[in-house]
Amino acid sequence: MKLKDFLKTQGIDENLAQLIMLFGNQATDIKAGFLSARGAADTRNVYGETQMALDKRADEILIAALRKSKLVSWIASEEQPDIIEVEGAVNPFGVTMDPLDGSSLIDVNLAVGTIIGIYPGHVLEPGNTMLGALYILYGPLTTLTYTTGKGVHEFVMDGDGTFMLMQENLIIPDGNIYAPGALRKDYLPYHRQFIEQLESEGYKLRFSGSFVADVHQILHKGGIFTYPAYAGKESGKLRLLFEGTPMGKVVTEAGGAVSNGTINLLDVKPAAVSDRTPIYIGGRKEIALIESIKRS
Repeated sequence: MKLKDFLKTQGIDENLAQLIMLFGNQATDIKAGFLSARGAADTRNVYGETQMALDKRADEILIAALRKSKLVSWIASEEQPDIIEVEGAVNPFGVTMDPLDGSSLIDVNLAVGTIIGIYPGHVLEPGNTMLGALYILYGPLTTLTYTTGKGVHEFVMDGDGTFMLMQENLIIPDGNIYAPGALRKDYLPYHRQFIEQLESEGYKLRFSGSFVADVHQILHKGGIFTYPAYAGKESGKLRLLFEGTPMGKVVTEAGGAVSNGTINLLDVKPAAVSDRTPIYIGGRKEIALIESIKRS
């Protein structure tokens, strides 16, 4: 079944369905840049990081499409210093986006992706207010996984660029994979205890350096991804709005959980688009373990 038809069968609000389709429709253009826009750009993003040419290309494609559609009132992008307000918007929606997560891995042909959060209004609100979230993974297959609170559903792009249903109502299984970010020498004591507990239980390390790809694997195989607070980065490295909350929404709707190590990440209200956070995302068992260790 085509994505467009599936959204209709789910009874998704027409404006929200159009927005999901809009993101899916940009995937082919973003993928086309993988051959022509590789390497670093001569600019930095709001975090002071060197932008990849593909980051800028994906950002420009998505912003242009959103502006033209007028489907949203606010756009917050990891590649932009400020929230963009769309004049003449027909919906009060706000979106957050990481246009191309993991783009530094393009030159070694590893999976990267686009991460989107959709809010009923302004984006500086807790993730538990989101209408939905989705990510597009550019790997051996190009897949789109979305939720609007009615299950988590995965689609695969066919040869004509159409997303077709691959798996309905995804549920994260029990698993024994862990994907740990940060250097072990910089682990804080409670996080070190957590990792040692996982290893003592036979968890297997699987970490590619692409957040969206690693979480996609956890969603399908179980276990946990973590990029914790660590020495020198006590506020964490990953972004609350662009990475933690939207992917947390997807995993939570699939029966998993997301945490900053203390509380549900979806309950955290961001103060600014640049907020960073420690992230633990995956199975409920693993999230309960880290929160228990940190409390003790």
